[in-house]
Amino acid sequence: MATLLLRSQRLHRSLRHRTRPTVDVLLRAASHGARLLYPDHIPTTPLQKMLLAAGAAGMALYNPYRHDMVAVLGETTGCHTLKFLRDQMKKDPEGAQILQERPRISLSTLDLSKLQSLPEGSLGREYLRFLNANKVSPDTRAPTRFVDDEELAYVIQRYREVHDMLHTLLGMPTNMLGEVVVKWFEAVQTGLPMCILGALFGPVRLRAQSLQVLFSELIPWAIQNGRRAPCVLNIYYEQRWEQPLTALREELGISPPPKHIQGLA
Repeated sequence: MATLLLRSQRLHRSLRHRTRPTVDVLLRAASHGARLLYPDHIPTTPLQKMLLAAGAAGMALYNPYRHDMVAVLGETTGCHTLKFLRDQMKKDPEGAQILQERPRISLSTLDLSKLQSLPEGSLGREYLRFLNANKVSPDTRAPTRFVDDEELAYVIQRYREVHDMLHTLLGMPTNMLGEVVVKWFEAVQTGLPMCILGALFGPVRLRAQSLQVLFSELIPWAIQNGRRAPCVLNIYYEQRWEQPLTALREELGISPPPKHIQGLA
């Protein structure tokens, strides 16, 4: 296992520091006779996916804030679940529009000044408040690399890019407790293996006080909301910036978050 972890670490360290990732991928793909399906695609065999998944799982459990490892785990274990999510999106008018238009959430696509000018309590204003308060950026989401289907690659990319939107919807901070609660909601909503693993193993790093609140209040709350809400990938958030957050929560059947979550970690 140690060898797998080192291999996975070296691979992703090299990916982060490449100056010409697309060129390197093209050369490697050509040498193996593989066909690239999208710019950042790295074709891999089932065995390679197993090795990557094992290494990524170990690193993600050791350090849950290694988002690159969490991303690899999602890509190498979620193929069947991604197909189900893609089919759900195709059956929904708003979801089908998202699949057709392929919107992206990043600093290059967001109009931050417009979000700042929106009314207090609107989705866009609250999303921007979340980003500023937690000092996070939508540009930290890694590009998809190991999904061998162009449409499914977009589905998991979209899931990553709306993750902070789910924090906003659920009223959860980015501390460990907040992340675990969001993972429980995502696990129920998506069924992605990485979400299930994060929900199950994330609590091991929490303090006793936080664990008590998590198991007595927050997990039941997250599961209930995850089951009641329609697929959150079917929401075209970029077209709903002006919608009041409370109205969107009511539309999705998401009840208000517990008041005392901010004081726990």
